[in-house]
Amino acid sequence: MNKGGFIISLDFELHWGRFDKTPLKGNEAYYHKAREVVPKLLALFADYKLEVTWATVGMLMAENLEEWEWFSPALKPGFSSPEYSAYDWLKNTRADHHCLFAPDLVREIIRTPGQELGSHTFAHYYTRVPGQLAGEFRADLLAARHIAEEKFGTALRSLVFPRNQYHTEALQIAGALDFCAVRTNPGDWFWQDPEKEGWFKNGIRAADSLWPLGSRTSFQPANPSPGFPSLVPASRFFRPYQQRLSWLNRLKINRVKAEMETAAQKGEVYHLWWHPHNHGQYPEQSLQEVKIILDHFLRCRELYGMQSYSISGYAEDQLPPGRD
Repeated sequence: MNKGGFIISLDFELHWGRFDKTPLKGNEAYYHKAREVVPKLLALFADYKLEVTWATVGMLMAENLEEWEWFSPALKPGFSSPEYSAYDWLKNTRADHHCLFAPDLVREIIRTPGQELGSHTFAHYYTRVPGQLAGEFRADLLAARHIAEEKFGTALRSLVFPRNQYHTEALQIAGALDFCAVRTNPGDWFWQDPEKEGWFKNGIRAADSLWPLGSRTSFQPANPSPGFPSLVPASRFFRPYQQRLSWLNRLKINRVKAEMETAAQKGEVYHLWWHPHNHGQYPEQSLQEVKIILDHFLRCRELYGMQSYSISGYAEDQLPPGRD
């Protein structure tokens, strides 16, 4: 029987991940706390000897506005609704740059053993928003690769699509640009068509994080199709700590631990993801929850041989002999 695998991927974006949903003004302290959490997460992952993918927005890697403009592609997304464009948003906003740029943290990620710098596109690019052209998405990924390679000497191998939006053409573009692996959505209906959000679908997702409403979340390895990157499904979004309804935290953690144990017993893969800024509200309690999950991984590793993987590390480990 195959040994089970445990993947953690983090969508590292600061306010770039929420510019079209939430005002920055009034939320600055939230991101300042989130920045402080990143080194603490890295120290935890190093202590537990975990491989982790940090899917990072390319714009976040810039030092300042001048460097942001330098690395931005000439071909911008032509969204029919300009509110989805990070370029339009920033040009019309006076922003606290500590909520947008964090190259110092990117350097810490690269320096920490086992950590993979992955891509969350350059401009937190939404591939299912109408009005765009395929060449615009390709230009965005090229810009993400450019800033990672020129500033940090790092080749991007894995990709996480913002808002988990993707389609066949976007996957093909990623494969043609040498991304070896992409995080995809769980198979349940309430994770499909993520561009079509609503209170009912979001409510079912939240409830499924507490009680089993969907199908089993762990998965067996699968070889990539020719011309495509490996598709590495997400299993569970690790929801933020709840202060008021604290009993929900226990249910959430028990759900993750049970799913991880099932994966370890069956020799399957369990893929947990979240955003570092999810810890910005209650950092101490949030980090304690992460530690509980990592302690359970150690148990699964000891009892069942479960292994830790980054997204690209897992994809490359699954390649048949002779393929690279």
